[in-house]
Amino acid sequence: MRFTVQVPMRWSDMDAYGHVNNVVYLQYFEMARVALFFERASLEERTGLRRGTVVAAHEIAYKRPVVYSARPLDVQIWVSGIRAAAFTCHYEVFDHERLAVTGSTLLVPFDFTIDRPRRLSPDEKEFLLRWADEPEPAAAAGE
Repeated sequence: MRFTVQVPMRWSDMDAYGHVNNVVYLQYFEMARVALFFERASLEERTGLRRGTVVAAHEIAYKRPVVYSARPLDVQIWVSGIRAAAFTCHYEVFDHERLAVTGSTLLVPFDFTIDRPRRLSPDEKEFLLRWADEPEPAAAAGE
């Protein structure tokens, strides 16, 4: 299942050519992650991923240029590849219902008190599975 976030563009997001600057999409991706993992989780009275994650890698593919508009972009986010200590977020950015950018982020749960990666908790895995685009083997087997 995908979660959709409306992300407003800022005039300062534009580059010298009048398009949204390529690096700004990483901020849009971050806004979608915060909305899902913190705001949505809070609405459901869950912890989301408040214990912390770090970004291990990003991938972005630009499909079409986006110019400033007062109308927000629609950023869809979903999860795949949920493992013991990593998972991937995927994104599709739509400008006026047209696909403009796709991307993904590899995230690693992190314990900032000891400055080391950690394993996902059962509650975190359960939350992530709700937003997965594919059933995880353990979930499909009923474990």
